[in-house]
Formats: sequence, structure tokens, C-alpha cells
Amino acid sequence: MNHLKLPLLSREQCESIINLLNQAEWVDGRTTAGAQASTGKINKQVEHSSPERIEIQTIAQTEMWKNPAIKSFCLPRKLHRFQISKTSKGGGYETHVDNAYMSSGRSDLSFTLCLSDANSYKGGSLEVDSISDSTELALQQGEIVIYPSTTLHRVKKVTDGERIVCVGWIESYIKSETDRVTLFQLDSGARGLLAKHGRSDELDQVFLAYTNLLRSLGT
Repeated sequence: MNHLKLPLLSREQCESIINLLNQAEWVDGRTTAGAQASTGKINKQVEHSSPERIEIQTIAQTEMWKNPAIKSFCLPRKLHRFQISKTSKGGGYETHVDNAYMSSGRSDLSFTLCLSDANSYKGGSLEVDSISDSTELALQQGEIVIYPSTTLHRVKKVTDGERIVCVGWIESYIKSETDRVTLFQLDSGARGLLAKHGRSDELDQVFLAYTNLLRSLGT
């Protein structure tokens, strides 16, 4: 399973965002689901044009693009279709795959950023399929998980409380998942060697190969 999961926002940032959402207008989440998935989606979303959603996207995107691991993993060209979702008891989102193309761009990577305290609700885990099995991803407050948009996935039913998350999609400079993972592994390994041993002529060659491979694979 090729995903990246890490802390992104502090507890204070999450609580500030949740307080901001008290002013927001919420609409039926089925309005943004495709025809096949809409019947299995039970949640609320912040109205897309609302100032609260726009402000929260700015906060989240700034933190994402500041994070070296996220930048290396995603090689992002664009973050688009940012949504804020609230799922209450009995709600969830049945198995679906995200649309390949949206009006705002191509979906190469999907992400979920948890705003709620994990102790404030039960259930609601994100579950992502691979070829042979499924991975359940329960997020702590402020954690983000990024995974390929090509996968089948679901949000399991919330059995108590209220789950509030941000979700969105990333168009990468690298369309191929295999190429993105290879570049991420190469970049992570090279940066680890640099931190451990310092600069060397040999490591310069590794960074040269990475940069030119990125240039040749980019769209």
C-alpha cells in the first residue's frame, strides 16, 4: 500500500478550525459524489464558495506545501477540490473510486486530514484497498494521509460522535504512481545519506540522477 501518513496540524490549529466551522453553511455531501457513489455517501460538507472553506484550504495547503515529505511524495502541481466533511452517527461513505478528472484537474493523489479529536467519535476509519487486501487508516487529530486516487476506498460507518475532516485531491507533475514512488524512495534515501554522512561527490551524482529523472518523467 503506497501511502504517506504523518502529523500536519497542531491540536490548537484543529480546534481553531473547528470553531471557525461553527459559522459555516453545511450542505448534503451527495451533491459532490458521482452517480455511482452518491447513494452510499451520508455526510455533510461545507458549501464550496463559503469564506470558511476558502480560509481553511489556505491554512491546510500552506502547511502541506511546507512539509518536505509531502512535497517529495506528491511532487504537487495543484491541490484541487478541497472539501470539509462532517460525518455523524450512522453516516459514512461506501466503496468507491475517485473520478480520474474533475473540473479543476486530474486526481493523482487523494488525502484526508483529520480535524476531530479521535476520542470524540467512534468508527469512521478510512479503509483503502490494494490488490490483495485492505488497510484501515484511523487518524489522530491533525494527522493527514495521502494515497493514490486509483484505489477503491471507503469511510466506515460512524457509530458515535462526529467526524470532521478535510479531503481533497492533488494533481502531480508525475502521473505514474510507480514513478512517483521510485522518485520518493530515491529522494528520501539521498536526503537521509546527506543528513548522516554529509555531502560527497558520489551523493552529488545521486542528486543529479534524481533531478534529471524527475525532469524526464514530468508532465
